Amino acid sequence: MVKIKSLMAAAVVAGLSGTAMSQGAMAQDLTVGVSWSNFQEERWKTDEAAIKEALEAAGAAYVSTDAQSSSAKQLSDVESLIAQGVDALIILAQDSQAVIPAVQLAADNGLPVVGYDRLIDDPRAFYLTFDNVEVGRMQARAVLAEVPEGNYVMIKGSPTDPNADFLRAGQQEVLQEAVDAGKITIVGEAYTDGWLPANAQRNMEQILTAEDNAVDAVVASNDGTAGGAVAALTAQGMDGTPVSGQDADHAALNRIAQGTQTVSVWKDSRDLGREAAEIALALAGGEEMSAIEGAEEWTSASGNTLWAKFLKPVPVTAENLEVVVDAGWISKDALCQGVSAGPAPCN
Repeated sequence: MVKIKSLMAAAVVAGLSGTAMSQGAMAQDLTVGVSWSNFQEERWKTDEAAIKEALEAAGAAYVSTDAQSSSAKQLSDVESLIAQGVDALIILAQDSQAVIPAVQLAADNGLPVVGYDRLIDDPRAFYLTFDNVEVGRMQARAVLAEVPEGNYVMIKGSPTDPNADFLRAGQQEVLQEAVDAGKITIVGEAYTDGWLPANAQRNMEQILTAEDNAVDAVVASNDGTAGGAVAALTAQGMDGTPVSGQDADHAALNRIAQGTQTVSVWKDSRDLGREAAEIALALAGGEEMSAIEGAEEWTSASGNTLWAKFLKPVPVTAENLEVVVDAGWISKDALCQGVSAGPAPCN
């Protein structure tokens, strides 16, 4: 990929080279570019709003692109953002490996990169996410509490997203003892291309057919895949089978209230978006990754050492649905839509 040569990009490089941009640079002089992998998931709108709010509060500008689930488009999107003269990049990677040339391009132009929510396995990108291994543990714990013995299905995330394997690792940590004891049998397991609910539903349908519906629990890795799994179960008259998820999508929280989903691990993306904006501004202002509050050195599976910050998730079940209402994440009306005698606060 050819390095951007535009006058605007050159100006950005000049502004960031060496110590030309001091840590005390005014935020209102800065522009942060965000490259989204796609906007199919409900949660990305919430993340974007949080990023925009934090940048606006600091007097900084926001520009963004949508890769529409295309790794190739994401690379051209990053080129476009750099050409617009951004001072920092936040990248939600469509593919953790295919995005590396974008990080190289940013480095060539003197721009800091925040790898948002999904790992970009490159030490030049600051990694900001929730503890996804713990998310997987929380998902498995909640389902295991409902079904300590039986046939399990594992509906995983996208094979191009490292988070899918982080989640799966955490899930297995919790389930392994029961598997070893013969109490649990994993009868089906599938990645979900693009995290698409339709792909999750198709995978779940195929597993149900192969197992003649002998499925007692589903550990799905996010709320989109959970929705696909629930649709497949409902079509077989199996709604109410324990199913996990994450992201606290409104539809998923409503399913918890209705009793068709067991848990959604809430990663308050308002916090993640705010943190990403603040970190991007700090890095653009000359702050070192190691100086970011809460940053820690973290080694990826490939052996790369990155600076990272991990936020803490919260499992939401029928027992604590009030937490998302009290936090203003979802209204009581939206949570309880179609629920006549559900858990608090819907009863």
